[in-house]
Amino acid sequence: MENKLAQNFTITSLLKFTAPTCIMLVFMSLYQMTDAVFVSNFVGENALSALNIVFPIPSIIIAIAIMLATGGSAIIAKNMGEGEPRKAKQNFSMIVMVGIIVGFIVMIIGLLWIEPIIKILGGTPKLYSYCYDYLFILLLACPLTIVQMLFQTFFVTASKPHLGLALTILGGVSNIVFDYLFIVVLQMGVAGAAIGTSIGYALPAIISLLYFALNRKGTLYLIKPVFDKNVLLKTCTNGSSEMVTNLAIAIVTLLFNKIMLKYMGENGVAAITIVLYAQFLLTSIFMGFSSGIAPVFSYNYGNNNKVQIKKLFKMSIGIISVLSLAMFLIAILFATPIISVFTSPDSEVFAITYHGFFLFSISYLFTGMNIFSSSMFTAFSNGKVSAMLSFLRTFVFLIAALLILPELMGVDGIWLAVPIAELLAIIVSITTIYKNKEYFQA
Repeated sequence: MENKLAQNFTITSLLKFTAPTCIMLVFMSLYQMTDAVFVSNFVGENALSALNIVFPIPSIIIAIAIMLATGGSAIIAKNMGEGEPRKAKQNFSMIVMVGIIVGFIVMIIGLLWIEPIIKILGGTPKLYSYCYDYLFILLLACPLTIVQMLFQTFFVTASKPHLGLALTILGGVSNIVFDYLFIVVLQMGVAGAAIGTSIGYALPAIISLLYFALNRKGTLYLIKPVFDKNVLLKTCTNGSSEMVTNLAIAIVTLLFNKIMLKYMGENGVAAITIVLYAQFLLTSIFMGFSSGIAPVFSYNYGNNNKVQIKKLFKMSIGIISVLSLAMFLIAILFATPIISVFTSPDSEVFAITYHGFFLFSISYLFTGMNIFSSSMFTAFSNGKVSAMLSFLRTFVFLIAALLILPELMGVDGIWLAVPIAELLAIIVSITTIYKNKEYFQA
């Protein structure tokens, strides 16, 4: 069977190939926003607060899954490019097995220590029952959550991005439907939200597992795994940058909330929450394109096809540049309807958010290039460079900007922290690409 990763891409065929992954991540961001809307409107503010309290635990679970998925995808696609299809299948099967085992380990540890975990995260007596009900169910679903995240990436590596998209949409629609059933109809509260979310992960996970176990005609399917500690270590190091990025979300959100609370109180916290939701939606297309093209880079790197790599790189830079300008214009032109999804236009929160939204939106001019750069080096199995770029962007530059700029500029410094961090990061990204130009020299 012809491997679609090996085709001679044009801009049109590249966009067609990466489109399912872009749509998939945009769709995922949309239905996660829907979860928050259901809980806030039909359960209450304390329930929504409880979801935020336990947010770091799902973030850790997803971070582990993304580390294995992105790091493993680079190795598997490279195996394919090197003409070693059996080795690719063995590594694929091993990574899936490790993901399932890790899922059960996290589930057991989480359930055994759930009470102290909730207290450490800040669960007050008023919020404790909400936190417990929600987290307990999510921990039970942990193995399936990791499996779903793994296969979401591996469908692209297997040249089946459309199937991955279909299953993600199935999971998203299931999540929304069951959220409505359990929260609105059956009045099950946050437990209903957790069950709906778990079903949204479980259905695609089970179908994907059956597909890769039973379908023997594709380029990638499950066989008897051969444990290779070096491959597993390389998988973890390759995917470390993506893991860092996901772990940073929880930490940075917490820091944003504390600083905004200091300067503008609860309305300020609500405003920054809206802007961060919008950021997650608007940047998902960058993540989708970068994830979609990563296996293509890995395949051609394994095949030592530097002519194709150079061509792919030039096309990607052009596409990212156009998308960056488009996201910036969308944020500026559609600020009012975006913010209105979360709050009334005549509210104080809307006024605060509207002002900050314009300053924050400058970041969209730089974010795409930074996400692409980190993902590309992961695809080249250069986990150290990828992790360095992600660490500087999501930790060092952003935290430094959040600690320094508000002291100099007040509230505007909070809104400008992300744009400044992204600007500094793009300078490092361009410099790093130039220093590693041997990847692109035909």
